[in-house]
Amino acid sequence: MRPETEMELADIVAGLNEPVRIQGGGTRGVFGPEPVLSTAGLSGITLYEPGALTLVAQAGTPVTEIEAALAAEEQQLAFEPADYRALLGTSGESTIGGVVAANISGPRRIQAGACRDFLLGVRYVDGRGQVIKNGGRVMKNVTGYDLVKLMAGSWGTLGVLSEVSLKVLPKPEAVAVLGMPVTQVSAAVQMLSAALKSPFEVSGAAYDPELGQALLRIEGFADSVAYRIGQLQRELSAYGEAAQIEEPEETWRAIRDVGRFEDKEGDVWRISTKPSDAAEVAARLEAKNLLLDWGGGLVWALVDAGSDIRARLGEFDGHATLVRAAPETIQTLGRLQPEPEPLASLTRDLRRKFDPKGLFNPGLMG
Repeated sequence: MRPETEMELADIVAGLNEPVRIQGGGTRGVFGPEPVLSTAGLSGITLYEPGALTLVAQAGTPVTEIEAALAAEEQQLAFEPADYRALLGTSGESTIGGVVAANISGPRRIQAGACRDFLLGVRYVDGRGQVIKNGGRVMKNVTGYDLVKLMAGSWGTLGVLSEVSLKVLPKPEAVAVLGMPVTQVSAAVQMLSAALKSPFEVSGAAYDPELGQALLRIEGFADSVAYRIGQLQRELSAYGEAAQIEEPEETWRAIRDVGRFEDKEGDVWRISTKPSDAAEVAARLEAKNLLLDWGGGLVWALVDAGSDIRARLGEFDGHATLVRAAPETIQTLGRLQPEPEPLASLTRDLRRKFDPKGLFNPGLMG
């Protein structure tokens, strides 16, 4: 099923009598029931006002199309959505609706915020086939229930997005990356934390144990970047000698897309935790490879196929998401972290309100 208009989407949903899998570009490797309800036919930028830093697009619009339109005006999606196609072995075109539905947010989240923080408004079809609109086209519009934030990260379980409104930001004039040799996760997190606490507006803080390097990104006007890079090198001199990395944008794209794991066998997990707990979490994982982002708050782990990382971690302050694995492993362990019962009960109640017939992506979020 591939509707071409919002009303056609609403008519299809109103007539559904069996569960469906909601799909944008099919790039996220989400399994589920057949048939598939695709939003790829709902495509196109419907409003773009560079002066107002506002863009409105239908949910099936390819992210590449949006990024090209923004680049022509020297603007960008500040939350830096990742491209996991190589990591997951998928094809197709990532869509803006899929990015919003999964709240995909890249390395710049530590400075700029997540996808949901740039979401101004949404239009979607609920489980009754009703078209719902919430939010607006300006950040100050907060009237009524904040369904905008609720839809971001709901993975299509509450409704099928048909249109999203986003705040965009200017592209930085210059980008520079510092690399510092580090051999221990704890030392790397300590250094990254010091950099993030500095006044030099670090927009990326990662650690690649395989390279043995902690990486810091600075963005902005060229003169400002040059000054802040120099100051940051001096500020961090107690941790070692930091040097600028060539091809900074390529370096950070590899971190954003977890390029280190693309051609390696095994399951891939994404663990969100407190940076101060990153070293202990990394030790418990018994991973073949690691990659840390968000100053240690995001830990990517490559482990042997079928490994139950949640069992290894036990109780910890955070959550573990199974990003890449065989379908049977995902079926057994679940893609998303199981919720505590009080929260799970609230989730079930919300789903019954939004999707009373249980049509959308059953089993994905409880």
